[in-house]
Amino acid sequence: MEALVLIGILKESSPGETRVALLPESLKGLRAQGVDVSVESGAGVAAGAADQAYADAGANITADRNAILATADLLPTVNALNAADQARLKSGSVTIGFLRPLDAPGALIPAIERGATLFSMELIPRISRAQSMDALSSMATVAGYKAVIMAADRLPRLFPMLMTAAGTIPPARVFVIGAGVAGLQAIATARRLGAVVEAYDVRAAAGEQVRSLGAKFLDVDLGGIATEGGGGYAAELTEEALDRGRDLITKTAAHSDVIVTTAQVPGRPAPRLIRRAAIEAMRPGSVLVDLAAPAGGNCEITRPGETQDINGVTLFAPMNLPAEVPVHASQLYARNVLNFFGLIVKKGELTLDLADEVLAGACVAHQGKPFNPRVAKLLETVSHAGGE
Repeated sequence: MEALVLIGILKESSPGETRVALLPESLKGLRAQGVDVSVESGAGVAAGAADQAYADAGANITADRNAILATADLLPTVNALNAADQARLKSGSVTIGFLRPLDAPGALIPAIERGATLFSMELIPRISRAQSMDALSSMATVAGYKAVIMAADRLPRLFPMLMTAAGTIPPARVFVIGAGVAGLQAIATARRLGAVVEAYDVRAAAGEQVRSLGAKFLDVDLGGIATEGGGGYAAELTEEALDRGRDLITKTAAHSDVIVTTAQVPGRPAPRLIRRAAIEAMRPGSVLVDLAAPAGGNCEITRPGETQDINGVTLFAPMNLPAEVPVHASQLYARNVLNFFGLIVKKGELTLDLADEVLAGACVAHQGKPFNPRVAKLLETVSHAGGE
C-alpha cells in the first residue's frame, strides 16, 4: 500500500483531554519529505502550541474538522475518535493512537467498517527496537511524577526533613505500590522532594531498580509463584498470592503519609490490592493516589474519576493525569508518534509492511477486518452480545 500522504491533526474531543498528537516542532522532518499537514484550529492550544506556530511550520490551519477526517491519509490521535468521527474517515486511511482495543473494542467498529487501518499505541511490542515508540511508558512517566506532586500538594505535612531553630521536622513517608515505569518515577520524584520511600512489587526482580533510587523494597514470599508476565509486566496472581501482598500493604499503610498505587495488568481489570482496612489504618491527613483508576483501581473502594475523603484520608482516583501536564506529555507523545511514523512514512509516501513485527504487533485492524487475534476474539463476543 503506497500513497502520497496528507496528515491530519485534530483537536481531541474526549472530555478533559488537553494533549495533542503532534506539535509544530514535530512537522519539520515530515514537511521535508513533502508530506502535507492539515491542523484543526485550536488543536494544540492547551498544550502551548498556537495555530500560528503550526502555520509557521508549514501546516494548513482549518476549522473544518470534517474536511480533515474526509481527506487525511494518516491521523495521529491521542485517544480513539468517537463514532461520528470514525464514520467520516477516508476509506483506507490510517489512524494511530491510544485506541483501547482490549478494553473497548466495540467502540472501534465504525472505523473498521470504513476500511481504516488502526494502530494502537498500547499494543506496540516491548522490544528494544520499539522502545522509542513506547507511549505507555512515556505517559506513565508523566503520571508517576504528577501523582506525587498531587499528593504533596494535598498532604498537610512537608515532604523533606527540616532541621530548624524551632526543632526538627521528620520527613514524609511515601509507599509506592507497583514498580513499573509510573511507580519508579513516583519513587524518584518523592525522593527528590525529600521523602522516605518504601515500595512493593510482586516481581522480585523490581527490587534492584527500587533500591537504586534510594527506596526500600518490601518483599513478600509468594511461594515460588511466577510473577512476571509478557513484556516485563506483572502476571495475574492467584487470590492466595494477592492476599499475602494485601497483608503487607495494610501493615505498611499504617505508618505511611502517602500511598501511590500503580499496579496494572494489560487488558485486565486492575488487581485489588488495597483493602478498606488499609486506608482506615492511615493517619488523618494522609493521601492515597490510585493511578490504576482507569482500569478500576487498586483499592477496593476506589471510585474512578472521583476524590473521596475516608475518615480524613484523601483518596484520589484520576483518570487522565498526563492531561494535567499537557506541554511535556504532548512533547513525549509526539516523539513516540514520530518514531512510529518512521516505519510507515518513507520519502513522503505511506508504506505499510505488516510483516514488520512492530507494525504487526500494534495493528488492530486492516482493510475492514480485525488484524489482532485478541481484538478479533473480543469483537466476536461483542457481536454475539448484540453490541458493546
